[in-house]
Amino acid sequence: MAMQSYRDPLLAAPFRMMDELLRGWSPNQTGGFTPMLDVRETDEEYLVLVDLPGVNSDEVTIEVSDQVLSISGSRAPVETGEAQLSERPHGSFARTLTLPQGVDEEKIVANYSDGVLELHVPKPAEQRPKKITIGNGTQKAITS
Repeated sequence: MAMQSYRDPLLAAPFRMMDELLRGWSPNQTGGFTPMLDVRETDEEYLVLVDLPGVNSDEVTIEVSDQVLSISGSRAPVETGEAQLSERPHGSFARTLTLPQGVDEEKIVANYSDGVLELHVPKPAEQRPKKITIGNGTQKAITS
């Protein structure tokens, strides 16, 4: 007799459902969703990647005020046919990130492709690491 094993998906990740419920919850929010984002750091910049599948780029607003980067917009629900299962979130969204001191707001660049918003935020010159090159002799030069 062969034994069958059953793996309950809730037990495999017991807090996943609670995380999903709380991710989009806000006391002031009546509907909408919270898009997932990543912030990556290189020597020259911060790269912000925001997942916005199904959102048109003209429905997204990006603003900077008092060192705060705000990304907001909305995704309309699909109105075709009668819903049998509806898991894709729709409505308005907003995310805010605090920028480091000295970021030049005029140099922030935004691109949108394949449902991913990509923001390039250049680091201030004083935050960029200094590279020390080793010469043939005993002199060392510091470059910016």
